[in-house]
Amino acid sequence: MHPVFAATSERGIPIWFVHGGNAETVLAGFGERERNFAKAAGFEPKPGRLLLIPAQDGKLAGVLFGLERPGDAIDAFRPGALVNLLPAGTYRFANDPHDVRLAALAFATGAYQFTRYRKAETRKIKLALPKGVDGDEASRIAEGVALARDLINTPANDLGPDELEAAARKLADQHGAKIQVTSGDKLAKEFPLIHAVGMGSPRAPRLIDITWGKEKDPKVTLVGKGVCFDTGGLDIKPSSGMLNMKKDMGGAATVLGLAHMIMAGKMKLRLRVLIPAVENSVSGKSFRPRDIFNSRKGLTVEIGNTDAEGRLILADALALASEDKPALLADFATLTGAARVALGTQLPAMFTDDDKLAADISKAGLAENDPVWRLPLWQPYEAQLDSKAADINNVGSDGMAGSITAALFLKKFVDAPSWVHLDIFAWTPSARPGRPEGGELMAARALYAVLVERYG
Repeated sequence: MHPVFAATSERGIPIWFVHGGNAETVLAGFGERERNFAKAAGFEPKPGRLLLIPAQDGKLAGVLFGLERPGDAIDAFRPGALVNLLPAGTYRFANDPHDVRLAALAFATGAYQFTRYRKAETRKIKLALPKGVDGDEASRIAEGVALARDLINTPANDLGPDELEAAARKLADQHGAKIQVTSGDKLAKEFPLIHAVGMGSPRAPRLIDITWGKEKDPKVTLVGKGVCFDTGGLDIKPSSGMLNMKKDMGGAATVLGLAHMIMAGKMKLRLRVLIPAVENSVSGKSFRPRDIFNSRKGLTVEIGNTDAEGRLILADALALASEDKPALLADFATLTGAARVALGTQLPAMFTDDDKLAADISKAGLAENDPVWRLPLWQPYEAQLDSKAADINNVGSDGMAGSITAALFLKKFVDAPSWVHLDIFAWTPSARPGRPEGGELMAARALYAVLVERYG
């Protein structure tokens, strides 16, 4: 059980959720003293407003917390802000927030702290599990979120391909999964694009391959971009563009977090997790603009820009994944700035030709407060990837529709009945309820909900 959760039977300080539609009714149930206190304190039932109500003995009698009025745009994670606002103690929901399950989950995810390099603040706050909330399920999800956040938040000096492999091995050992790692000459021969991107770094590139579950069960394969740091290569980024590139392995962190949820939940599927792990560095061994490399699929690729490295390593991993003919193939990657320009930092871009899968993920994203937005695999833009010297170029010719052309590039290497590409940001720039500033698991809870619905 997640440490923030207390047993359902444990008594707790009541939290009343109020908004413009129910505030009078809630306050009418209080005593005159409490109503007068709320009035004297100037409390208004607006989103995020907090009032601590004292008991006659000076202890805390209860809490008023403001939510959005029904019908307005609702942040179902808003109760997660309480973790950082309340004094120590065990609390319970005295009435239902907009979504009890997500409110409890946000309480757990909001309590996250990255403590590797400095002492954590002491937060002795617990939430008595509301009735009907599956504490084990909420804990699995919160643990997956924390795993991904820890990996993304770790700087590149302490998280390169070696350390990413170690994290994958630790997770595989925890759940009794098998793991295989390809590196060195074998990587260069079998996965030439992964090798090309990573050959400029002294930290050797590799492909991490985890398998779990019964072979007879439906096959689901997750692929995560594992660029542990991205300088941009010889097409080097400016310092501002490089500052946060420790998070360029956010796709790898995401699939590991999602894999934990799946394996801890004993889901009835055959899971495979593929992580191409590299560092895109600048050296005399770095790959160059206009270089041409073969790929695992046999397509030759001309390098139009060395800063479009993520799609190269994903291409080889997706080709391998397709050989196994999974029922569902999903990749997660911090792939393009173009997706951020189009949709901002909170909304990952989703690409798929599977309309049913797109609808299911979109619906689940709204239900889980983990939204995505579908963008088109617009086939006419594929012409932008033409090369005069190779089968395909790794970047578009005119700089337009960058997230779409990146997705179209990946599609060239996919041969699966159902594939979805999720272009994620993997970062919360400023803290929001349930989401501290820093690394973030994005779009994975939505896909997890789809997998639970499909495979139990």
